[in-house]
This record gives sequence, C-alpha cells and structure tokens, in this order.
Amino acid sequence: MDAINSMVSLLDDKVWFILLFLLVGSGVYFSIRTGFVQVRRFPHAWNRVFGSFSLKGEASGSDGMSSFQALATAIAAQVGTGNIAGCATALVGGGPGAIFWMWVAAFFGMATIYGEAVLAQKTKTKDEHGEVIGGPVYYITKAFKGQAGKFLAAFFAVMIILSLGIMGNMVQSNSISDAFYTAFGTPKWLVGVFVALISAFIFVGGISRIASFTEKVVPFMAALYIVAAVIIIFINHANLVPAVVSIFTGAFTPEAVAGAGAGITVRQALRLGVARGLFSNEAGMGSTPHAHALAKVKNPQEQGEVAMIGVFIDTFVVLTLTALVILSSGVLGSEVPYAGSITGTPVAQLAFSTGFGSFGPMFVAICLLFFAFSTIIGWFLFARQNITYLFGKKAVIPFALLDVVFIFTGSLLKVELVWNLQDLLNGIMVIPNLIALIALSGVISVMSRGKDADLDKAA
Repeated sequence: MDAINSMVSLLDDKVWFILLFLLVGSGVYFSIRTGFVQVRRFPHAWNRVFGSFSLKGEASGSDGMSSFQALATAIAAQVGTGNIAGCATALVGGGPGAIFWMWVAAFFGMATIYGEAVLAQKTKTKDEHGEVIGGPVYYITKAFKGQAGKFLAAFFAVMIILSLGIMGNMVQSNSISDAFYTAFGTPKWLVGVFVALISAFIFVGGISRIASFTEKVVPFMAALYIVAAVIIIFINHANLVPAVVSIFTGAFTPEAVAGAGAGITVRQALRLGVARGLFSNEAGMGSTPHAHALAKVKNPQEQGEVAMIGVFIDTFVVLTLTALVILSSGVLGSEVPYAGSITGTPVAQLAFSTGFGSFGPMFVAICLLFFAFSTIIGWFLFARQNITYLFGKKAVIPFALLDVVFIFTGSLLKVELVWNLQDLLNGIMVIPNLIALIALSGVISVMSRGKDADLDKAA
C-alpha cells in the first residue's frame, strides 16, 4: 500500500504540474477570445445575481433550478475545505505571495467557467423521465462526433463519479470529523452518522431538495464566515496594510517577506497559489457546469455571467478573507514558522483564536461543517448527473445509498491513498473537459458577444 501510495502521489504531482499551465493557459486563451468577458460583463453579472436577491427562489423540479439555486449549488461545491485548509497550506508553503497567484488564476478562470456554463446550458437535455440534465459529457459529445466523443464523455463521467462522488465525499466527511474531534472532542463515528443521515435525506429528495438546501444554506454560511473574518481583521487592523503589501511583495520576492531561511521561492508561491486557487474555485475542471446546466434562464449567456460570480465569491471574497485573517493575525511569524509543524486548518484555527480566544478553533470547525457538507451535496449532484448519463435514472438511488456508506466510512479514517487518488482523478478528469472547451472555443467566443452559435457546425 505504501508503494502504491508513493506512486500515486508522484503521478499526482506530475499531472497537476502540467495542469497548472493548461488551466491558467486556457483561462488566458478564453479571456482573449471572449474579449475579457469577465471584465466586460461583470457589472451585468453582479446585478443579475444580487439585483433581485431572495432566499425563496422559484420552485425547482424536473424542469431544473432557478438561476440563483444553480449558482448556490455551484458555490456549495466551490466553497469548501480549500477556502480554509487550502488557503492556509498555500500560505505556509508558498508565503503571502501565493495569494496573488490565486487571484491571477481566478481572474482568468472566470472566463473559463463562463465558457463551461454557456456550453452546459447550450447542450442540456432531458433524461428518460423528462428531468433536465446537463454537464460536460453533453458538450464533449458535441465537440467530438462518433466513438471518440462517446469515449471521452464516458471517461470523464467515470472520473468525476470516482473523484468527487465517492473519494471526494470521503475526504470532505473526514475533514468534518477531524475538525469536530479537535475542537469539541466529538467521537468521529458520531459525526459520521450525523453527516451520513443528513446526506441521505437530501440525496433521496432529488434535485428539488438539493436546490432548496443550497439556496438557503450557502448564503447563510458565506455571511457567517465573512462577518467573522471581518471582525478578526478589524481587531488586527494595525497589521492589515502590511498583510496586503506582503501579498504583492511575496509574489515576486518572497524572501523579502518570509526571510531567506524559509526557503520559499517565486516558483513555490506561484505553484501553490495557482494549485490551491484552482482546487478551490474549480474553474475549468468540469464540475460546476453540472449545476449551471440546470438553471432556467432565457439564454445561455445569462448563466455564463452568473457562473463568473461564483469564482469571484469563492476566491476574491471568501478565500481572500481567510488569507487576510491569517496574515493580519501574525500566526505565520516567529511563533509559527513557514516551515513549522502545523499547516492547513490548525493555522486558520490559531488565527481566529487571536480574536475569538478559545472559541476560535470551535468557530472554524463549525464553518468547516457548513463548507465541507455543502461540498458533499454539490459533488453528489455532479456525480448524479453522470450516473444518469451512464446508467439511467434507475441507478441514482442505489448510487446515493452507496455514497452515504462511503461518507460514513470517510469520517472514521484518513487513508492517505484515498486523498491522493482523489486529487489525481480530479486532475485527470480536467483533460477531456479542457479539450472539449478548446474545440468549441469559437462557439464560446461568438456567444460571449450576445450572439447565438450552431454547435453542430462548430464541431
């Protein structure tokens, strides 16, 4: 097992090193081809999401979700442990400059996710029971006709089911049980039972129950975390300007911030920043299009604009606030060296304790419950769409029950091989998605300018 784990870990590093350039490069490419749609259409996108904000969206069902419900479901998947543990890990390993490169990746990623959402809307269809379904498998088969398209689509479907639906949800439930055991001493099996039962209740309720859950929980969890983070930053306001300066300085001269002894290079800051940022906002990975495909909108471009706001909220709001809390708190100073013995969630817990005292670790644990659990719900929906594509709707309930078993199992033990496999499969599933996006880039370009495009002619 150790040998297999080492091999998987090595392969994972190689795959993601290549993917970092491909994902960011794709973001730059789509930004240019769409005339920087993330800048041109951002005001419209913002108004579309928040202009008529309501926690009581229109009823969802077999004909899909409201646009906001689709966005909430996408954010549920995007805002997860990466916004707390991932951010802290990037800061510890890459210094403050890693945050700058997270911003760069997210900026270009907004154009990529626009393309994903537009194509998902353009190619959505209905299953044998008349329920709206969609996702990358449908635009992959449009991009590549015949057996090649079917193979790539099936390959993507299998990868996302394994990566997010099974292994990913094990990882998320493990993060929840770990956080509650550390903060409250709660037995992991008890947390596992709780998470598994609530998951089962939501899973069997179908898309309508998932949409109802995400549209209410996501705004609440985001508001709770944002308010708390702002409070901590206000308490440590004297360190705010130096913290912001360190982000820009550390992006190009990390030794000036972390010190030469920390051994942090620009390459490390860039690699960790981009990797953790993309893991958090999922732009280009082919996951969130499953939610955006279900939105009931007048034209695909509307949901493309809404999708960009998801990346903005995830990276430029939630993840940035986590970074500023950690940097302004001073926990990455002499008390906790950059190469110190703690990383991930404990760093964030220590940072929040500078303002909340002993309640700090508990607060982070509660936030992780919301973040990780909402990710479980979002990832199940994504896997569910692909189960339907491969096996039909009859396989959804058996898969849901199987997923619940894995969620409970994941809460009990942290198997490093599972974590590494999840990350590797997560990277592999990006490849067919990116290939299809690039093949249909002409369609994305035309539609970003408010026009319609023929997918069959483009392919």
